[in-house]
Amino acid sequence: MDRRTFLSVAGLLLGPRLVVHAQMPAAAAADAWPHFRGTAALTGVSLSTVPEALKRLWVWEAGENNAVDSSPAIVNNTVFVGTGNGELVAIGLGDGKLRWRYKAGESIGESSPAVAGGRVYIGDLDGQVHAVNVADGKAAWTFKTKSEIKSSPITSGDLVMIGSYDGLLYGLGAADGKVRWTIKTENYVHGTPALGDGMAYFAGCDEIFHAVRIATGKEAFATSATAYTGASVALAGGVAYFGTFDNQVIAFDLKSRRVKWRYEHPDRKFPFYSSAAIAHGVMILGGRDRMVHALDLATGKARWTHMTRARIDSSPAVAGNRVFVGSNDGRLYVIDIASGKVTWEYEDGGALMSSPAIASGRVVIGSSDGRVVCVG
Repeated sequence: MDRRTFLSVAGLLLGPRLVVHAQMPAAAAADAWPHFRGTAALTGVSLSTVPEALKRLWVWEAGENNAVDSSPAIVNNTVFVGTGNGELVAIGLGDGKLRWRYKAGESIGESSPAVAGGRVYIGDLDGQVHAVNVADGKAAWTFKTKSEIKSSPITSGDLVMIGSYDGLLYGLGAADGKVRWTIKTENYVHGTPALGDGMAYFAGCDEIFHAVRIATGKEAFATSATAYTGASVALAGGVAYFGTFDNQVIAFDLKSRRVKWRYEHPDRKFPFYSSAAIAHGVMILGGRDRMVHALDLATGKARWTHMTRARIDSSPAVAGNRVFVGSNDGRLYVIDIASGKVTWEYEDGGALMSSPAIASGRVVIGSSDGRVVCVG
């Protein structure tokens, strides 16, 4: 009996409970957010319990004219994040104190750290990938691509995958930074690949949806993503969800390789740059229309929207029944997923393009005014 037949029989024997469990989106462990979006499927969901009554716990100052557009990673009670002056820093989650700083290139943009196997990986706007030792902040290796890097790395076993504006997705050896394989696209690789079933999925700036076998770097398929896409895709139940610069949100069925549904706001026609979170039967993402959108996973119909005061490039994160998302209006919004009502907001002042990271009951986000803020 092959694996597919076994799973089909098991589903019949164990009933719908197994099927429902299999469709539940992935969630990051309560005490860790190891890379952009928290999970390999990039669902943006944490098992952490965040206090109902929130307050600011600490602020770490990166310095004037030193934007933190990179999104934090959290492992072993340490926050890792990149800064506009090209530093990767490690900050204590409990006390907000600097542990170490590592100088990468001249600037780190939106590339966000990935932590695995005692190392932190990140890309910079000079086009270099850096592997840094978690323990002491010393370089383990660097690798130079041919253009700037805004993509965030993600790891799988002994492989680090990261995109570059040179049009390539790289598979690098986690131990030595040597190229294992590359996939060539026809435009920038901006998003982070979502991983599932031995595959890496990304919808590219070349308007193509790519599926790549992680082990070999061979493309399993490439088909229309419908439009230019800067967001990373989120995977749940065999479907990839992502927004496009054609002002639409797409649900792409991985089996049929076809669009399952499309969403477009009836009145406000703006791109979607934010990557989606998947939880409680909805996908939640921000738009450059200044709105947070919550869409039904099955139908793509809007459950609710919430208007902020500026565009939203930050990608939402979910813990429990609440979603946390930054806006370029300088506010971190906390929204009840069922009702769409704001339950709390924190005003920083600087634009919050960074995406929240959640672990150990705390939410951490970067600010364009050069701050890393922790609430909990």
